[in-house]
Amino acid sequence: MSPELLLTALPHLGIFGGFITRKEVMTWYTTLNKPAWRPPNAAFPIVWTTLYTGMGYGSYLVWKELGGFTQDSLVPLGLYGMQLALNWAWTPIFFGAHNIKLAMIEIVMLTGTVAATMVSWYPISRTATLLMVPYLAWLCLATSLNYCIWRDNPDPKKDD
Repeated sequence: MSPELLLTALPHLGIFGGFITRKEVMTWYTTLNKPAWRPPNAAFPIVWTTLYTGMGYGSYLVWKELGGFTQDSLVPLGLYGMQLALNWAWTPIFFGAHNIKLAMIEIVMLTGTVAATMVSWYPISRTATLLMVPYLAWLCLATSLNYCIWRDNPDPKKDD
């Protein structure tokens, strides 16, 4: 498999979180108070497929520009890997553990790591950085949604 295809496809491993989400969206998630402005459930798989493809291709552009996994790629691709791990961790925390507060903390860390990734990518590839803009925008929306759900669904057992 070519590096371009491999790096573009890598973020799509996050789809495995969808197995947790699918069951919980029809059960636990329906019981939560959610803001009226939240996107419809059907939008999430479409948005995430698009975002994963863009960020994956962006990582390939950075990898290619820096000559692969080199000393120079340690910070930009390391930050990218960290945000990818944080991205994949959110679903099991929110939908699997039903820990809305911890998911809130985690998504704030994720959003900050994505911003840091973009800052580190900008001098290397503006195109790769621009491919991350929709992702950062979506994370801002998702962070707001997570906050509203946390605020409107107090759980004294977990929020002490």
